[in-house]
Amino acid sequence: MTQTLSEIESLTLTVTQEIRVNATLAVTFEALLEQLGQGNELPDGTPMPMKLEAVPGGRWYRDLGDGNGHCWGTVQAIKRNSLLEFSGPLFMSSPVANNLQYRLVDAGDATIIKFRHSAFGVILDDHRKGVVTGWTYIHEQVRKRAEGSRS
Repeated sequence: MTQTLSEIESLTLTVTQEIRVNATLAVTFEALLEQLGQGNELPDGTPMPMKLEAVPGGRWYRDLGDGNGHCWGTVQAIKRNSLLEFSGPLFMSSPVANNLQYRLVDAGDATIIKFRHSAFGVILDDHRKGVVTGWTYIHEQVRKRAEGSRS
């Protein structure tokens, strides 16, 4: 049996974004940790109870209380103020491997966040449709949070 390119492409997902934040690297990095963790929310403003243990091997998960929840990933790499990387299933309850990478670069009077989400596995159409909108919302919230923290 030979797989066609379209069959292989149906197993992959790649999202890249660049976000310009008018704040320092340190402020932007802390805003990113806050937004992905306890400050996370859905686009309608509903809190999304996420926990992020910002250390290598730390867990990133949705905490539903009483020991219930959903593992989104593990901190694969962290270098404060310049790199945050995760691996795990994220929001997908299917056989899939995801890698998220945030690289933060000093741009003089601002910070550039270079984001990449790569996935391989059974990626449902609903996930494929909503992923760009979801990341765009989260990244806009990071930008607002960081720029609102500037002194």
